[in-house]
Amino acid sequence: MNNNNQKNGGFIKNTFLWVLLVIVVVVGINYFFSNNHSNVDKISYSQLMTKLKANDIKSVTMQPSDSLLTVTGEYKEAKEVETRTPLLGSTTSKVNNFQAYIIPTDSVVKDIQTLSSTHDVSVNVIQASSSGIWLSLLSPLLTVILMVGIFWLMMGGMGNRGGGGAGNPMSFGKSRAKQQDGKTTKVRFADVAGSEEEKQELVEVVDFLKNPKKYHDLGARIPAGVLLEGPPGTGKTLLAKAVAGEAGVPFYSISGSDFVEMFVGVGASRVRDLFESAKKTAPAIIFIDEIDAVGRQRGAGMGGGNDEREQTLNQLLVEMDGFQDTGESIIVIAATNRSDVLDPALLRPGRFDRKVLVGAPDVKGREAVLKVHSRNKKFAPDVDLKIVAQQTPGYVGADLENVLNEAALVAARQDKKVIDASDIDEGMDRAMAGPAKKERLQSVRERAIVAYHEAGHAIVGLVLENGSTVRKVTIVPRGRIGGYMLALPDEEIMQPTNFHLKDQLASLMGGRLGEEIVFGVATPGASNDIEKATHIARSMVTEYGMSKKLGMVSYEGDHQVFIGRDYGQTKTYSEATAVMIDDEVRSILSEAYDRAKVAIESHREQHKAIAEALLKYETLDANQIKSLFETGEMPNKMVEALEKPEEPKSFEEIIADKNHANDLEVHIFDADSKAAEEKNPKDENENKEDETAQ
Repeated sequence: MNNNNQKNGGFIKNTFLWVLLVIVVVVGINYFFSNNHSNVDKISYSQLMTKLKANDIKSVTMQPSDSLLTVTGEYKEAKEVETRTPLLGSTTSKVNNFQAYIIPTDSVVKDIQTLSSTHDVSVNVIQASSSGIWLSLLSPLLTVILMVGIFWLMMGGMGNRGGGGAGNPMSFGKSRAKQQDGKTTKVRFADVAGSEEEKQELVEVVDFLKNPKKYHDLGARIPAGVLLEGPPGTGKTLLAKAVAGEAGVPFYSISGSDFVEMFVGVGASRVRDLFESAKKTAPAIIFIDEIDAVGRQRGAGMGGGNDEREQTLNQLLVEMDGFQDTGESIIVIAATNRSDVLDPALLRPGRFDRKVLVGAPDVKGREAVLKVHSRNKKFAPDVDLKIVAQQTPGYVGADLENVLNEAALVAARQDKKVIDASDIDEGMDRAMAGPAKKERLQSVRERAIVAYHEAGHAIVGLVLENGSTVRKVTIVPRGRIGGYMLALPDEEIMQPTNFHLKDQLASLMGGRLGEEIVFGVATPGASNDIEKATHIARSMVTEYGMSKKLGMVSYEGDHQVFIGRDYGQTKTYSEATAVMIDDEVRSILSEAYDRAKVAIESHREQHKAIAEALLKYETLDANQIKSLFETGEMPNKMVEALEKPEEPKSFEEIIADKNHANDLEVHIFDADSKAAEEKNPKDENENKEDETAQ
């Protein structure tokens, strides 16, 4: 990153210096050969004749140049001449020489010679200069060279930036794909965890690249393209690299945005060059990341149908459909998280005819991912990656790697040698909500409201039959939230029922009710809960068909708006139906509110016990919450450990502790040295006494 910035900065700096130098040279030459470059009096033919008649001229020199006669000479006495310059303006100076440009005719030359001989003025005629034409052409020539040089540097800089062309302006249409040799690709399927089904889909792709003859003999057609679809961070790029590493073939990787430029035809040219390069090294793999940048549906954009992006897509379609006829062993792998916006022609059989959904891993997959990312980390015996996997539903590979990295950073901040369970817990909190803000100023009342808010969530989750198990409750502020309650199901539910969703709605309402029942107030802290509850209730009515009043009808699709295709479309239902939808959503939320209110009202003592424990200890785990709910007291074994919880130290505290430890070591070393010095004389005296005795 820094090297690229330095190269770009150096390129811009050098280009600016060269341009500035050429401009200075051109301006200097123009100024030197202009009419105002020296102390010479520029006069006309009539003025020359007048001065000759007045006997003011000492000598005259005539030199023909092109179609003019240049007459120069010297005055007998210096003349005052007004000179105008762009920088200094109008100035007056004394000059001794003059210069005049005259059309060379016989009568003019004869008149000059006659007046010169009459007034005894010496006349000298010199040969025409051959450099005059070159000097007149020098200024426009340098201007042309300057323009060509700037264009050359610009084109060369763009080529360097993309990695294709190495500064050659003629390589502007070359592919910017990064090529990796199959032997240098270190990634294997063993490095990709949590995607077992996805790897099985790609195994026969690897087998085809290794043994293409086996498939060709049977007349089988391997998929020409494989589309990896899934949310960000699920390992789509890693899977593509693993295919290249297992097959041992060249791997060309490029982003979809690298094809498109502001110059028409450049993207299509880069597509052609990419496939030509892959054919030369076949069998090979072409990986296009974020293909939706170039493969969006044609005719659905806001800027017409004949733009650069669509020409690039057309060329990509031609190349993917054309190279099969030549028998080349080339497979295109693409990755995207917006397959709904891709052009249908790109997804038809013969192009991207195999689609592999790379989704979030399940609990076993998460455990496998954690094991992969924990290879270079040292853990304490109390760390159980299986428990970590159970506590992170919905996390993808990138999220899990971030959790372990944050845990390692927390452990290093406290000068630990290994990562323990508390560091993992803090890492999950940081990955989910950000770093803790323990120094945030909160009043006693505001802190109490947050405690009863989170306790309300916990009570509803504990009481309801289909509610998730409360794993953790904290009132430590993180990011924009004042606290949170983490509730996870005992088993990972892929298809929640309407009962699960209703209990989830009631749990979300528990926070606001915890505030209202105890303090009689409502705070903005429940805004996120209300937003989530409204989204769930509306989905139940308009998408899941869980409303008896409206029936099993889909009114709204769960997709993002694609500008140009979905923008501006009207609703597919009437205004009366819209009113019914709003009423039904409000009814479901009201029912959840009433259920949560009954749960908290019937467990006021437990609600108060959990809230007071949160005010005292700030964070409670599943065992502590369960004990408070059943007995109203904290577990005896955990009370002493929580009385003085170990908090992460600040940077200043860590530096102070290290300095104190160094001072202590120096003090101990000095004391030991002093003790040794005091002991040595005594030992010497004892040795002398022993020798005397002997």
